[in-house]
Amino acid sequence: MNPSLMIVGLGNPGRRYAGTRHNIGFMIADALAVKHSATWTKVNEHVLQARFQVSTVELYVIKTLTYMNLTGTAVAPLAKAYGLTPDRVVAITDEYNFPTGRIHLRLGGSSGGHNGIESLIESLGTSDFWRLRCGIDRKFGQGELVGYVLSPFPSEEELLVTDMIAKAVLAVEEMALRSPSQAIHEINRA
Repeated sequence: MNPSLMIVGLGNPGRRYAGTRHNIGFMIADALAVKHSATWTKVNEHVLQARFQVSTVELYVIKTLTYMNLTGTAVAPLAKAYGLTPDRVVAITDEYNFPTGRIHLRLGGSSGGHNGIESLIESLGTSDFWRLRCGIDRKFGQGELVGYVLSPFPSEEELLVTDMIAKAVLAVEEMALRSPSQAIHEINRA
């Protein structure tokens, strides 16, 4: 079995989307790369990658250059090329059903209407990959979801977001050290 993990930070490319709630996956991917002194390299026209090891596990941290709804078409061929089964893929995604700051790891499930997760399910041919869901809260009214997720976190949530990013980085490292299935209880309890 390939002990490597592919960590997919979900987000949209471009300055317009940087710092928005929907791009929390990109923010965490960037924090992982910085912490491990890894540089971003362009693997192909669709993917930026930072590679490093945690203990004996090779981590491929991915940010796609496609938009969120095409995440899977960029990620699935790369996972296959690296010999990684879907259960070795961890998608870091925003979750409006959680308060800002909460993280939660789970294997499988529906997309919950999230276009990036839906694209991964479709392209990987299964829902059996890991999701590290990061809370962005639910402070929007009917018909306001798109505008909400594509807006930046407010300044009063800055400390919560900084803490959530740090917790998510530690969670990814824990998954590498112990495997996602062994680390899940500790991550979800925190």
